[in-house]
Amino acid sequence: MISININDQLKQLTNISELLNFFEIGFDSGSIHEWQGDLLKRFNGYVILTKPQDWFDYRRCLKNAYCKIQRGRLDNSSNTRSACRGCTSCERR
Repeated sequence: MISININDQLKQLTNISELLNFFEIGFDSGSIHEWQGDLLKRFNGYVILTKPQDWFDYRRCLKNAYCKIQRGRLDNSSNTRSACRGCTSCERR
């Protein structure tokens, strides 16, 4: 029953900024419009694969998608491991 309620709330959100705010995830608002399509595709893919049961599961899917996009934007030429840039909620720091 909770999942249906969250699905209804997600359908009412009109842009990616509202989605990130709904799940209380900090983000870089300057460049979010550049890769919001990729983020939504990855988020929807994680939702399909994991079948979230509650708000926290949906939040985890969005955080994983956001972090994956951020890590994909890092410079691959350096051999050092670095944290996501602009990913204020990254747990891989």
